[in-house]
Amino acid sequence: MAKLLALLLGLVLAGAVLAKEAPTVAADPVLEKRVMALAVELRCLVCQNQTIADSHAELAVDLRNQIREKLKEGMNEAQIIDYMVARYGDFVRYRPPVKATTAPLWFGPFALLLAALAGLFYYIVRRRRSAPAQELSEEEQLRVRSLLEAPEERP
Repeated sequence: MAKLLALLLGLVLAGAVLAKEAPTVAADPVLEKRVMALAVELRCLVCQNQTIADSHAELAVDLRNQIREKLKEGMNEAQIIDYMVARYGDFVRYRPPVKATTAPLWFGPFALLLAALAGLFYYIVRRRRSAPAQELSEEEQLRVRSLLEAPEERP
């Protein structure tokens, strides 16, 4: 019993080893609100499916700190987004603009869906043409009737 308790205590304390410091928060709550509003617009380049506001990756933390510093320097939100796009490309924007280079991001899923539906339609039409319905012979029809009319046998 003592070994089990020691093991459980060890597992609980092991979580403390992996703990990190709380993220830094600006002394100014208005500034922090602007930082987080802008961080929601930018994609984490490590996680790729999260905004930098949601991500805990080190790069996301660094980008939030950069946003904080740029806002302190007096840059506005549009300038900061332009700075990030110039540095990391349109991919850093969580909602990239519609233009020639981002067209696959916007229209690719719809094109794949249409291609899948066209392939399914083609498959169904081809299958119907290759396997025409066959009529039952006289003997087969009699067997089907006898099976349908026979009383159900229950064990």
